[in-house]
Amino acid sequence: MTTDRGYPAPPALVEHARRFWTSGDQPPVPRVAATVLLLRPAREGFEAYLIRRVAAMAFGGMYAFPGGGVDASDSTTGVDWAGPQPASWGETLALAPAAAQAVVCAAAREVFEEAGVLLAGPDASRVVGDVSDDSWERARADLEQRRTGFAELLARRGLTLRSDLLLPWSRWVTPEFEPRRFDTYFFVALLPDGQRTRDVSGEADHTLWIRPADACARAGAGELNMLPPTLVTLGEVAACPDLDAVARAASARDAATPITPRLDLSDPDDPRFHLT
Repeated sequence: MTTDRGYPAPPALVEHARRFWTSGDQPPVPRVAATVLLLRPAREGFEAYLIRRVAAMAFGGMYAFPGGGVDASDSTTGVDWAGPQPASWGETLALAPAAAQAVVCAAAREVFEEAGVLLAGPDASRVVGDVSDDSWERARADLEQRRTGFAELLARRGLTLRSDLLLPWSRWVTPEFEPRRFDTYFFVALLPDGQRTRDVSGEADHTLWIRPADACARAGAGELNMLPPTLVTLGEVAACPDLDAVARAASARDAATPITPRLDLSDPDDPRFHLT
């Protein structure tokens, strides 16, 4: 991973930028989104869960973390909630309490939709176990297809959203030239005991668990394609010696100030992203 010289820019994004800068168009308003870096213990240190987006999607072909845009159902006020309350999350994320609740709900919902991991439990001190049987899969599919909302799913199962299982990490905004822009809040979460990730959403064509440092090394070697938000986040958690250190680092993070990669085309043969 390179930081002093910036980060290589994929050719498709360079073309997006050139078309946008010559068009005179106004940049799209970013959609608020949430993404979750799942971590689990490993024989040496810990591993992170990555998915590769299918080519037809926004940022297709890139490895990323499970996540997506905030949905209208994420603002449901009736969700049973444990851990930091929406007002506390609002202070952390610099959002109104209702908007902060929607972002946290979106993070928990998306990681269930895309990875089959449910950050909820029967009460404030427990987490549900295996959620991979046919009944749970039908519930996940109904959620993904918007036939039901996240709060409704939890209520039917008698479960409480464990917001304390989400650790705030950072906030990234897609550059202005992208046709689909996101204002994304990044969270870190530990894979709950008894649960396992599953490639279930249809939005990924490959998934893997990998040590963050190894992921950064393979990205630097051109083996894993990543955009700066993913690569930088992996590098940040890789600097932590263990999962306890990740949690300590999260408590001191600025998860509210947006970071926007800036595309530098001064060298046409080596376009690079820099961070602002």
